[in-house]
Amino acid sequence: MVDQDVRVGIVQFTSDRGLPPQVLAPLIERAGFASYFVPEHGHIPTRRDAAHPGTGTSELPDDRYLRTLDPWTALAAAAAVTTTIELATAVALPVQADPITLAKTIATVDHLSRGRVAFGVGFGWNLDELADHGVPPARRRTMLREYVAAMRALWRDDEASYEGEFVSFGPSWAWPKPPGPVPVLLGAGASEKNFAWIARHADGWITTPQDRGIGEAARRLAQVWREHGRDGAPRIVALDGRPDPERLARWGEAGVTDVLYPAVDSSEEAAAGHLDGLAGVLSVR
Repeated sequence: MVDQDVRVGIVQFTSDRGLPPQVLAPLIERAGFASYFVPEHGHIPTRRDAAHPGTGTSELPDDRYLRTLDPWTALAAAAAVTTTIELATAVALPVQADPITLAKTIATVDHLSRGRVAFGVGFGWNLDELADHGVPPARRRTMLREYVAAMRALWRDDEASYEGEFVSFGPSWAWPKPPGPVPVLLGAGASEKNFAWIARHADGWITTPQDRGIGEAARRLAQVWREHGRDGAPRIVALDGRPDPERLARWGEAGVTDVLYPAVDSSEEAAAGHLDGLAGVLSVR
């Protein structure tokens, strides 16, 4: 049985070929899972210079990269047919959008879902995709930091403003405000540089499929968190494949707060069967 302090969620690699979010999300909620995560890729340039972190080459491991649904439209559809599950991204690519418009979109989904949104963000591995949005590769970490800070100001302040290298706007009104703070989770590899970025600018970490030694990494992030004077503990969302209750218990002891499993979305029947089986193995009900 999984440590009850570890929340178990589902991540769907959305596409126009899989189950729509408004069909899958209620199945996830009914099976007793805590969260529903979706990715983002606005487009994939046919010229492939950037190496995929999984293949190590320009080859993509899945054609769903070409067919990914817009995450916020997908999560809004899920919000309309669920009441309890968290609605999150793993991960969104904020620097490919206008931060003021994106802040409004996320605040609206969070408002309509009554505070169920979590904002998983990434720097972006696909430099070809980033280039089409005018993102300088060497500055994307700074750009993401500014976007997050500016969006938080819009969510928090009655008269919000921000002045930075990539984002700048004067005192402004912007409602709705999210019902509470929107958790910001960085999806990135387990490195000292990334852990320092999390401790300074985010609320937690989403692992990558390439990460190993999750327990050790979780402990190190908690240490970096404390070294930066942060109270409490970071939220740590681990991607997993095959469920292993004993491993998840060890992860929970190390500080992992959430574990995500990939959805089966070929049909409603297949999805429901997979979710019920997974829930039984992990005793999530």
